[in-house]
Amino acid sequence: MDSNARSRIESLIETNQIMVFMKGTKLMPQCGFSNNVVQILNSLGMSFETFDVLSDMEIREGIKEFSNWPTIPQVYVKGEFIGGSDILIEMYNSGELKEKLEIALAS
Repeated sequence: MDSNARSRIESLIETNQIMVFMKGTKLMPQCGFSNNVVQILNSLGMSFETFDVLSDMEIREGIKEFSNWPTIPQVYVKGEFIGGSDILIEMYNSGELKEKLEIALAS
């Protein structure tokens, strides 16, 4: 990944408390996994920003390298990579996600 892509990714993660790299937007997810993440965050009443990786191949490939995670969507909370759809579903179902978000956003 070139330094421009890395800088753009870092800037998005640093300037948004909850950042989701996904296919589509929060208003119009373009895959079921991205939709799962949007629905989970919405159900918890969380404010979050999204980046549509379908609109930018450099970011689409770069985010996988940045996180060392092969799939999209990818969720970051206060700069920390949390995971993708499956991890968020597990954390949501156990109650861990709500607790983690509340603690992270309170600090």
